Amino acid sequence: MKFSSSSYLVKEGLKNIWNNRMMSLASIIVLVSCLIITGAASLLSLNVSKLIAGIGDDNQINVYLDYNLSDIDSIKLGSTISKIKNVDECIFYSKDEGIKEFKDKLGNDLYQSMQGDENPLGNVYKVRLKDLSDYKHTIDQIKNIDGVMSISDRAAIARTLTKLNYFVTLVGFWVVLILGVVTLFIISNTIKMTMYSRRFEISIMKSVGATNAFVRIPFIIEAMSIGLIAGLISSISLICIYNPVRETAGNMISMIGTSTIPLEDIWLQILLLFSGSGILIGAIGGFISITKYLRKEGGEILGW
Repeated sequence: MKFSSSSYLVKEGLKNIWNNRMMSLASIIVLVSCLIITGAASLLSLNVSKLIAGIGDDNQINVYLDYNLSDIDSIKLGSTISKIKNVDECIFYSKDEGIKEFKDKLGNDLYQSMQGDENPLGNVYKVRLKDLSDYKHTIDQIKNIDGVMSISDRAAIARTLTKLNYFVTLVGFWVVLILGVVTLFIISNTIKMTMYSRRFEISIMKSVGATNAFVRIPFIIEAMSIGLIAGLISSISLICIYNPVRETAGNMISMIGTSTIPLEDIWLQILLLFSGSGILIGAIGGFISITKYLRKEGGEILGW
């Protein structure tokens, strides 16, 4: 009978240890997910803000001319643009120069087939403005010139990026809030299961005069350890994928490469902030579950 009771206690003990480890793993996975989503949204928002600021500081626009406009007519059109009061500089950029930028991507055969009259691009003027406060009026004046097909309206890009920034911030907030609640719930349950499996140890500690504060310490440390591990995993993950994502985006949109935040400027902040956030979330989740357990369930089970 004693052997049977011992075997039962061993099985229950191993079962509790296994359950605790699984709950700890679940806590880490959910917290890592939460921190990665939060970090990705924050980094995207910071980079979009920098892009918007860069667009605001850049007073150059591209004026794309009609495809059928000859080089001579394109050059004449440049003098018309230069006469606009707010135009500081007007530089001609031929379609032959434009197609050269795509030589590596097109390959030599396709590049050669797009020379002369087969060139699908149009001539471009790079126009620098004197005063950005008169931006819209100057753009309207250039658009009204015959032969101008379109203009790279950077103000429109800025407005689009601002909307994207707002959307990312809003969605990120709600996702983080929901995952944060889920994380606190799982961490709380992890600590409660740990306390339940050690209820007899806690009972002995209480019987020799240990205070609730003293009992809380090891469990809060365990919760903080879970948070720290999750913080390190999430920060290292973001640091590893940041540059590849940045380079890919830069290849797709040329202005992104030079206008985003370099990894070397932020990697340490990411590491410290995520580790600290993980520890804080773990401490809060652990404290809540321990306090509730000690006041209600723990008291009933241990007969305090």
